Amino acid sequence: VQLQASGGGLVQAGGSLRLSCAASGLTFSNYVMGWFRQAPGKERKFVAAITGNGLRTYYTDSVKGRATVSRENAKNAVYLQMNDLKPEDTAVYYCAADLNYPSLMNIASNYWGQGTQVTVSS
Repeated sequence: VQLQASGGGLVQAGGSLRLSCAASGLTFSNYVMGWFRQAPGKERKFVAAITGNGLRTYYTDSVKGRATVSRENAKNAVYLQMNDLKPEDTAVYYCAADLNYPSLMNIASNYWGQGTQVTVSS
């Protein structure tokens, strides 16, 4: 399984970014896809997730109303649109895959991709 996140960058507070994750080596529609982030010196934390059929989404409280997770199963891709970015959103963002949401939240069991750096300046 390979997951490759992209789309990060440097943005001013209040700006937007759209992160993408390309997946291969798995039956994509069978997997819950998630986004996590890790700030320097801190633990990796959950940001958002979407079920395999795209019908259900989950968000951590700090991004609700500012983030939208979506997927295109035909392209084996998942996205995270982040708006009204804040300096505290600065982190390396990772995409992850697992067969169900509870397992996805057990980060030790996930498939992980390389992250993409998001830096928000104040």
